[in-house]
Amino acid sequence: MNLQERDKKHLWHPLKQHQTHPNSLGIVKAKGCILTDEHGNEYIDAISSWYTCMFGHCNDFITSRVYQQMQTLDQIMFSDFTHEPAVKLSEELIKILPENQNRIFFNDNGSTAVEAGIKMALQYYFNKGEKRNTFIAFEDGFHGDTFGAMSVSSLSVYNGPFEDFLMDIQRIPVPNGKNNEEIAQKLQQIVSEHNVAGFIYEPLVQGAAGMKIHNAEDLNSILTICKNNDILTIADEVMTGFGKTGNNFASDEVGTKPDIICLSKALTAGLVPMSITSCTEDIYTAFLANDIAKGFFHCHTYSANPIACSAALASIELLQTEEIKDNIEYISNTHKIFATKIENHPKVTSTRHKGVILAIDLNTNAGRYGTLRDQLLTSFMDEGVFLRPLGNTVYIQPPYIITKEQLNKIYTTIEKVLDTL
Repeated sequence: MNLQERDKKHLWHPLKQHQTHPNSLGIVKAKGCILTDEHGNEYIDAISSWYTCMFGHCNDFITSRVYQQMQTLDQIMFSDFTHEPAVKLSEELIKILPENQNRIFFNDNGSTAVEAGIKMALQYYFNKGEKRNTFIAFEDGFHGDTFGAMSVSSLSVYNGPFEDFLMDIQRIPVPNGKNNEEIAQKLQQIVSEHNVAGFIYEPLVQGAAGMKIHNAEDLNSILTICKNNDILTIADEVMTGFGKTGNNFASDEVGTKPDIICLSKALTAGLVPMSITSCTEDIYTAFLANDIAKGFFHCHTYSANPIACSAALASIELLQTEEIKDNIEYISNTHKIFATKIENHPKVTSTRHKGVILAIDLNTNAGRYGTLRDQLLTSFMDEGVFLRPLGNTVYIQPPYIITKEQLNKIYTTIEKVLDTL
């Protein structure tokens, strides 16, 4: 019995309706940009396995560093102890994070990084004797699946059964260059009617919404209003962080820096799970007191796991190399050329790109998990390319190490599949 059949006996997959989609492809090997299934078929991983393996799968540089760490310290609780990989990682992260960030808090994944950020903002004001219970978030935002993260998200396919249990969230439109005044008025109204603790946002690119891109200057105007009203700002850089938008972080392009930043995915280059919530010294100081209850009592068993920290350190080191920087620039420029070409296709309504991210909107209503979306996914896989459309949006987010030939195959595969629709 093969992996696919054995899988059906006991496993429950995420984001999947097993009644209508019972099969999951068995993958037995991944190296560089190539996935190999149990039948020997190969696929270019054009989305870096959910934007994690940005330096390719089983990167020798990263795995060798992790192997070395495994020989000395595998796991230790982080409440009472510290260790070199965590200390070193904090030092290296602070060097590349926006200049106002100074404290590093460890979590398990992107959703829990957001969860910690939300709790930091709420308790920040609680410790100051202020009751603030409202958050502001963008329409169509997505921040994770735990309850706090789910509350500030707005994609109903994820949240539907739980909406009666979520936090008080006030939503504002995403800036589009024409609605700045509308957003400013909405913000002022929310501030006057609610006790707002924070504004959470995906800077420049809304991933799960279909790689929707907004302007840095427009976002900055929103952050300025928040700062002027003493509202903490939380940048969810789980998807955008570590080079995806062309800079180390999307927040690098925005003049007003966030108070809190959430990081995961490419943090450990997809090798092992880990996330980080960073914050300013001012936020950290608000938790210092002789009263133990004012401390931040939020913890994960595998916080600052030494093996994960070593993977993150290796990833950051690679990110700073001229080779990777040149590769990111090459991918970005090549995306721009292909976008100009494909936007004239009769099945395409619009394209957009930012750094290594390219999104193509089709003139069909595929539905996030609709029939056409499934058809596209299957057709891409049949051509040896793993692309996972978001409804009627086909997007590319390839590993930084992708070759010219592999990138061209992704482009030609998209053209070929669109010609068959």
